[in-house]
Amino acid sequence: MQELRPELTTVRDLKPSMKNLNMIFIVLEIGRPNVTKDGHEVRSCKVADKTGSINLSVWDEPGLLLQPGDILRISKAYVSVWKNSLTLYMGKGGDIQKIGE
Repeated sequence: MQELRPELTTVRDLKPSMKNLNMIFIVLEIGRPNVTKDGHEVRSCKVADKTGSINLSVWDEPGLLLQPGDILRISKAYVSVWKNSLTLYMGKGGDIQKIGE
């Protein structure tokens, strides 16, 4: 029996307020962490697939594990506009998995 794979969304198809997205992309660069008022570390990463690139905002521990060149699968992501640019976030219960490099 074939394993049910969630549909993958490409960067080109992203629009504001989309949610529950499953994507695979490569990390191009990782910004310096910003620390929020309540002590969380937030990193902005530039990620891309073959259709385009987008900023990914990663909170706390997953951000420590990312390296440029990592190939990631993200689940339950959502898109929002931050500082006039489309940004991808990991939703509650979402997951980032490194699947290659």
